[in-house]
Amino acid sequence: MTKHPSGEGKQNTVLPPSKLDHLAIDSATDRPQMTELVGSDDDIRLGRARLIRADCFDWLAAQPERSIEAVVTDPPYGLVEYTAKETAKLRAGTGGVWRIPPSFDGHRRAPLPRFTVLTDQDRQALEAFFREFGRQVARVCVPGAHVMVAANPLLAHIVATAMTGAGLELRGYIARQVMTMRGGDRPKNAHEEFDGVSVMPRSQWEPWVVLRVPLDGRVQDTLRRWGTGGFRRPSPDRPFGDLIRSHPTPAAEKRIAPHPSLKPQAFMRQIARAVLPLGRGTVLDPFMGAGSTLAACEAVGYDSIGIERDPDYFRLAVEAVPRLAALSVRIDP
Repeated sequence: MTKHPSGEGKQNTVLPPSKLDHLAIDSATDRPQMTELVGSDDDIRLGRARLIRADCFDWLAAQPERSIEAVVTDPPYGLVEYTAKETAKLRAGTGGVWRIPPSFDGHRRAPLPRFTVLTDQDRQALEAFFREFGRQVARVCVPGAHVMVAANPLLAHIVATAMTGAGLELRGYIARQVMTMRGGDRPKNAHEEFDGVSVMPRSQWEPWVVLRVPLDGRVQDTLRRWGTGGFRRPSPDRPFGDLIRSHPTPAAEKRIAPHPSLKPQAFMRQIARAVLPLGRGTVLDPFMGAGSTLAACEAVGYDSIGIERDPDYFRLAVEAVPRLAALSVRIDP
């Protein structure tokens, strides 16, 4: 249903002040209970979340204009790493485009896609992918809607260039400050000879590209008409910032949702909450994976839609979203 400027056609309510307004998200008591599955096998409602099994480009093309208030997503970057062929290799532990790192201090490390081996042709395909994605998102989002896209330091510039070329405005980057296992290694097969050398910097942050659909007049006009255009503040005296302290996804969350790209709820709840400045509207995740965005939206009281084409990950999300949403999470100040 197309959203009209008056708000007719969608039931949006401003959230009352609560402990969530100060990001002390340490209790599930204020959250709706997600105990009932509603819908078909490929279109399921869980609480305020709607999970759809579909190709996101096909789904986006079928949606009316100006019907979504925000996008938060972690898309594929090698374009091939989540194809049926490569996910089969990943699940079998045989690699393919995925690098299966050795264990470290007795801990099994998560697989990583090989972004460093992308060719010029791969990068051109990646830019075309994100340009089309940006075009579709710009069409279905209302004026002033924010679009947050997870990236990595090697490819964030491609995402920003492609999506601004599709008509979105670049509004900066969110830096998720987190120590990862990516980078910092000595030269392959020459680590003893060059033991004082790192091939590339050890990654200690993850960039999220922040974009915005052009405003409808001024920011205040867009806020009044569409409920978008800015970010929701963590508290009245503190603005939403672009540096967020984080950590690797906790083992408990990985057990609930064993997806290779799962982001922690402590981080996801902060950015999910921020993208709806007046606390109303619908957040879309076109690359849902295991549903961490939808779980975060459920935890902070937002409507959400997630699209996932892989049947195994879709089923995983159906099971994981309510469990992730119910977790008690402490946010670092």
